[in-house]
Amino acid sequence: MQRRELVYSGKAKSVYTTDDPDLYIMHYRNDTSAFDGTKVQKLDEKGKVNNLFNAFVMGKLSEAGIASHFVRVLSDTDSLVRKLDMIPVECVVRNLAAGSLCKRYGIAEGTIINPPTFEFFLKDDALHDPMINDSHIISFGWATEQQIAAMKELTFKVNTVLKALFEEAGMLLVDYKLEFGMSGDSLLLGDEFSPDGCRIWDRETRKKMDKDRFRQDLGNVIEAYREVGERLGVDFSSIDA
Repeated sequence: MQRRELVYSGKAKSVYTTDDPDLYIMHYRNDTSAFDGTKVQKLDEKGKVNNLFNAFVMGKLSEAGIASHFVRVLSDTDSLVRKLDMIPVECVVRNLAAGSLCKRYGIAEGTIINPPTFEFFLKDDALHDPMINDSHIISFGWATEQQIAAMKELTFKVNTVLKALFEEAGMLLVDYKLEFGMSGDSLLLGDEFSPDGCRIWDRETRKKMDKDRFRQDLGNVIEAYREVGERLGVDFSSIDA
């Protein structure tokens, strides 16, 4: 399967058409950004690490009956995915307080959130991804009531699966974001799941092992990503010819 035309180039990934109109190639780059693109850097091996990390997680979710656009890994930095009509919202679940939640509500970082919170954000960098609610989504036509219900249900199902997976590996899944899209009449999990889009802490030390290491200049960003993956069981051996 070969890359054809560039469809989309985001902050860390590029998407290309293939010979099959229903399949795309998602290429993971080494680019890293934070704060709406105001902090940018290239980190060696990041594309490979996130690609293989995502493939592992999508496999675990598939085993749990959660369908995604992921088909298979093609190379260290490329994966084959199904073409989706993406819904322009992000679904965020928080198991512990961190990041913007602490700033908005004055909650101490690390506070356990029980039950976990769910939030919708509009996916729009120019508007700084504002928080939105069900009414906004329906009124502005971003998704239907049925799609909203399905996204919430699937996001919490992901939480059940992944919280346990990280817990078994001695880590805490603090929070994460998911994106969904439509393939015909089917709602599928899209985009990626990697340390770029979630917060992960060591259970005992509370060491940050995610993109906050980049945001907060803590160093050893990719080393932490790899440690998370290796503790989960990700095989980072090169598969490029």
